[in-house]
Order: sequence, then C-alpha cells, then structure tokens
Amino acid sequence: MRRGPGDPAFRTTPDGAVWRASRTPQGPGTLRVAAAGGAVEAQAWGPGAEWLLETLPDLLGDRDDPSALTPRHRVVHEAHRRNPGLRLGRSGLVLEALIPTVLEQKVTSDEAYRAWRLLLQRFGEPAPGPLERLRVMPDVRTWRLIPSWEWHRAGVDAKRSDTIARALRVAPRLEEAAQLTPAEAERRLRLVPGIGQWTAAETLQRALGAPDALTLGDLHLPRIVGYALTGRLGGTDEEMVELLRPYEGQRHRAARLVLLSGRVPPRRAPRFPVGDIRGL
Repeated sequence: MRRGPGDPAFRTTPDGAVWRASRTPQGPGTLRVAAAGGAVEAQAWGPGAEWLLETLPDLLGDRDDPSALTPRHRVVHEAHRRNPGLRLGRSGLVLEALIPTVLEQKVTSDEAYRAWRLLLQRFGEPAPGPLERLRVMPDVRTWRLIPSWEWHRAGVDAKRSDTIARALRVAPRLEEAAQLTPAEAERRLRLVPGIGQWTAAETLQRALGAPDALTLGDLHLPRIVGYALTGRLGGTDEEMVELLRPYEGQRHRAARLVLLSGRVPPRRAPRFPVGDIRGL
C-alpha cells in the first residue's frame, strides 16, 4: 500500500507499528496497526476511524485464501513455503489506489513517488491523531482544483494529470467498483480514457486484493517472471501470460511469489535516469 519510502500517508515507527492515513467514505482517518502477542492491535482516529477499524480484517487479507494457489514451479513452491503468512489485502478505496497508480504510468518509481509526496504535502491535510507530518490525500474537490502549473511543479505531465481529472469526474462510480467482482471493476475502470490494463491491474491489486489481476505492460515484470521460471533472459507479456497459465485465477499471487523469491535477471544496462519535467 505504501508509495515509496517517503509516502506522507504511511509511516512505520520504532515500536514496529504501521500507520496509514486514508480518506474513507466517512472522512479522513488514521490507522495504527501493530503485532501484539500473536494478535493484531489497532487504533484509529478521525471521522473515518470506525470505517478503518471495521474494514481492518479486509486490509489484513482476511478474505484472501493463500491455499487457492497450487505451485507448479520450484521457484513458486519455495517462495510459497517461505512466506506462509502472505495474504493479499484489500483497502476498499479505489481512488486511493488509482491516483498514485496513474502517477506511476510511463515514469520511474522515483519520479512517481516524488510526485505523490509533493502533491500530498502541498494539497493534503494533516492526518487526525497523534503522529505529526502524516498527511491524508486531498478530497475530490481539492484534487480537481489543482491548477496545471502545480501538476507541473510536481513533475506530472498533462497526460497523467488529465487522466486523473477524468477519473475524478466519475469518482463515485469508481469507488463503487470496490463492491464489484474484479472483472466488473476492471471494465468500469477502463471506461475512463487513459486507464488501461496496467493501471487497472495495479489498482485492483490494492483496492480489491484481486489475486488474478496480473500486471501487463510493465517494463520489468515479464523479464523477472521469465528468468525466474525458465532461466532465460528477456521475456514479453505474452510469454509471461503463457508461463502463468497454470495459475489461472491466481496469477497476481504467483507473480508476487516470484518477486519474493529474489530470483531476478542480472543487470545488463544502466538504470533509467530519473526524469524531471519541472525545469521545462
């Protein structure tokens, strides 16, 4: 759920607790979650506190069923064995998942994380509760009133900001997608111009905990999956889909396990430079 190490809406504290600030259907809220003697201890603040506590089991993967995946490759089997507690959580908040995902379109992670951080620091509001410098993302009206030059200052080009603006016009309909099946939710998301397979999958993984929402159109994932499962370099979306065919219905979970295996292809090229359009 966290968008980079400097996410203003997310914090871990030295006592091991995880803090999240969210804009719930009841308003802004802050959630603190920590392990407590084999159980989970949670506290919440703000108008959205009750909603955050009621939906905490979903966020922690209570609806998820890790046993639904039957490993067909040694790499997946070992990762599954070493991560028995891995569950796919669902936040139930579509815009909270969608907007930062759109910011990640066609740019490096560092660029997207910087944009999210700058926008929340500039237009978000202080999160309820005792933790300082935690921010709640803007409400729909505030997002819609962000002027073009502020998007530019955050390093967001017009194509991405326009996609977010179109999504905000139908925000209530998109939030309803959290109550739909993943297939129905994907169809609804992709009615918005600028939201394609990649963006829909990344959103559904977080908002609905969709186990089959495989990320297609990603620069790195096909190469990582291809190398982990076959030992070959390269890899395309088509090849990845074919390799993960035995996991139909659980392809996102299988890909997550591949990533957790740590088996990645050797780097053969320099990292992509971090772009910055703010000086243009």
